[in-house]
Amino acid sequence: MNLEEIKKNGPFAIGGENVDYAQYFDGTSYLNMISLKQVVVGNVTFEAGCRNHWHIHHATKGGGQMLLVTAGRGWYQEWGKPAQALHAGDVVHIPANVKHWHGAAKDSAFQHLAIEVDGTDTSTEWCEAVKEADYEALP
Repeated sequence: MNLEEIKKNGPFAIGGENVDYAQYFDGTSYLNMISLKQVVVGNVTFEAGCRNHWHIHHATKGGGQMLLVTAGRGWYQEWGKPAQALHAGDVVHIPANVKHWHGAAKDSAFQHLAIEVDGTDTSTEWCEAVKEADYEALP
């Protein structure tokens, strides 16, 4: 799937280029904040090959993140575990305080809704980029 197909057929507008977080992504991503009330929900679209850096959603209670995949093909990986392929309709529950990354496959654009899980003392810690050789080794 390419970016134009997601723009045309995706359930949500892709929004503008994600310049505020570009330093934490390898490749180009787009962000459309769907909701800032009650539950924070962002529609994140990744061009083929784009992925975010390793990061941790910290919380002392509750917290974490959910990903609802809406289009394309991508990856999710927790530190020390193998990467999991993602497709439209997949749901990922990311517990608080777990180091992880997510993004598009090399040959497909990718889109998901990122839902912030309410918690106490929440923050996001951005870490190192995914090693290029590790990403390139994914099918």
